[in-house]
Formats: sequence, structure tokens, C-alpha cells
Amino acid sequence: MTPWRAPSLEDLIGIEHSKLGFFQELRQTIEALKDANAQSSQRRREIAAILDGITDIMMVLAPDLRILSVNHVFRQTFPQPAPEGQFCYKIFRNQDTPCPECPASKSFATGDICRETAIFKIGGKNIQYEMVASPIRHPDDPESHILVFKRDVTREKEYQAKFYQAEKMATIGMLATGVAHEVNNPLTAIFGFAEGLRRRLPALREKVDPGVMEDVEDYVSTILLECRRCQDIVTTLLTFSRHKTVSFSPVSLNAVVEDTLKLLRSHLKQRNQAKITVRVDLCESLPKVLGDEHQIKQVMLNLLVNAMDAIAGPGRIVITTFQSVPESVCLSVEDSGYGIRAEHMDKLFEPFFTTKRAGKGIGIGLSTCMSIVQKHHGDITVKSQPGQGAVFTVKFPVNPDKTS
Repeated sequence: MTPWRAPSLEDLIGIEHSKLGFFQELRQTIEALKDANAQSSQRRREIAAILDGITDIMMVLAPDLRILSVNHVFRQTFPQPAPEGQFCYKIFRNQDTPCPECPASKSFATGDICRETAIFKIGGKNIQYEMVASPIRHPDDPESHILVFKRDVTREKEYQAKFYQAEKMATIGMLATGVAHEVNNPLTAIFGFAEGLRRRLPALREKVDPGVMEDVEDYVSTILLECRRCQDIVTTLLTFSRHKTVSFSPVSLNAVVEDTLKLLRSHLKQRNQAKITVRVDLCESLPKVLGDEHQIKQVMLNLLVNAMDAIAGPGRIVITTFQSVPESVCLSVEDSGYGIRAEHMDKLFEPFFTTKRAGKGIGIGLSTCMSIVQKHHGDITVKSQPGQGAVFTVKFPVNPDKTS
């Protein structure tokens, strides 16, 4: 055994130097940790600033579509006390099953970035969102999550639809003006000569065989009647296509229905070869609404054409006007067509969405209808089952103080 000896001065100095080195290394480590923490805090602040600058709704979803976290825009749009832990479809749709167009479900199933567009009713208004779902994977977490962005594209889609609609109506207006002039010139001559024949009929009555005279009077009356009908059709066509400043005045929904049916009379006759019956049930005491007659006729025209297109063979169309409550009147178009599938119900009024085959439409008719009706402070509701037809009901307020 080595005998104990007292540490020398050199030993004590060496121990102090080693302690000093340890504490210096410890201090350097602490300083490095402080710098790293400061950089991490700065990075977190930068990321938070970036996230706060995003104006889209953001949320992170679990595989069962429960919300794990949301950004400030989500909380502003949906002032839920605690959205975390709730199902997204419960908040967005107030339903108990996932949405059929859900991009998050598709992203979970495929592992890819998925995009979808859908309309949600928020605060009593139809808002169209473009949704992007992107998988989030972490090496330490075997369970994947989905980051969902929802961007409001309502105004953008409305502007696109208005542009196409304005372009289409401008073209129709130019054609209608040309057709009106070309038709009115010979029509005026036919009407004038027929009127001249009618004035000369009394002088011929005693000189012509009574049977022949009766036929001539009938022919002249028919010519005059059909001339007046042609004039009404041309006038109605011009009211549909003429671009004018929107001005609200009392409008009769019954007159709108009758004028639209006049315009589509020939089309209805062609479709009647397939045995399509049109029944009109108009409320005689229906109060007038304050609105733009041209635009309301455009709504009626779109709904009626869609109803005819939805019927492939024999069927029926029922047009009804009624007063549901004292404050509003309704216009309903019901068809016995193929109906609307459940996954398409939320997209009906989305601009450029259509189930018609190519060449039959570009999908701005119903979106234009919704825009016009909302401008009149009204609403459009749809009831349909696949294979059982559809009912479109347009509601307009009667109180002029609520319409501007």
C-alpha cells in the first residue's frame, strides 16, 4: 500500500487548473445552448409570423378527420370555443358523416396532395372554397396527419362567371338586334298587306261564295294573329338579350313565366315529340316583387331549359308561383328528369360545374341564377333524389325596403 502523503503545491495548482478548464468548457457549452435557444426562438417567431400572414383557413387533421390544430383565420371564420378534437365535417357541414368531396380523405387514402372545390354555407352565405390537402409525415411518428388549406375563391369564380355571361349575352344581343331588323321588315309588310285585305273583305262578301269567303276571313285572321305573335317573340327575345342599366321596379312573376314560355314555345313543341307535358299553376293574387325584370326572366329561362335538358324521354314539367309567407313569393320549376346525385348537390351553383355533355353547356347558368337572386335578396333551394326529378324553388322578398 502506498503511504499517504500531503499534496504538494504543484498538485494543488494542477487541480485548480483542471477545475478552471472544466468550468470554462461548461460556460462555453451554456453560452452555446443560449445561442441555440435564441436562434430557435427567433426561428419560431419567424414561422409564427409567416403563419399569421397566411389568409387561408389552415387545420391539421388526424386520420379520423378530427381537428388537431387550427390557425387564427379558422378561429375568425368559425368562432368555436375549442375546435380541436371535433370532426371537421361537423363544423363545416353540421353533419355526422364525412363530406363526399373531402380531399383529406382522398389524401389519407392515396398519400398524395389532393385538391377539391366545394361550396359551404357559412353565416347564411354560400362560400366557395378551393381546398388543398397535403400529408404530413414525421419519422418519429408512425401516424400521418393531413394539413388542409381552404382558400375563399367565391369572388374570383363569380367574376369569371360574370365575364363569360356578359360575353355570351353581348353576342346574343348583337344577333338578336340583327334578327329583329331582318324579321321586322318583311313582317311589317306581311302585316300591312293582311290588314289591307281584312279592310276589303266586306266589299267582297256579297260577290264571293260564302264558303270561300269564310275560308278567306279565317286565313286573314290567322295571318294577322301569327304576325302579332312573331312581333311578341322578337320583342321578348330583345328584352332577354338587350344590355341595359339594372333598375328595380315592380315585376310580376306570372308575366315572367308567360313571357319565357312564349320564347321557348318552338323548343317545347320539339320536345313534345318525346311526350313532355308542361303544366302551369300560377297564383292569381300573387303580389309583385321589386326587381329587374330582365334578370328575373334570365333566371326563369335557365331553370326551364335545365328542366327540359334533364328529361331524356317522356316526362313532365310543372311551373308554379305561390306565396309561402306574407314577406315572400316563390317561383318553382319541377321536372321528372334523372335527378341530382348527392355528391353534386353542393356544386350545383359553382361556376363552370356541369354534368351536361360537351357542347350542352359550360356550367354558368345556375351560378348566374344564384348571383341574380342574391342581388334581389332572395334564395334558391333544391330538392332532388336520383331518378326522381328535381324541384328548384326561387324565393323573392316582397318588402321593397329590404331590396336595393
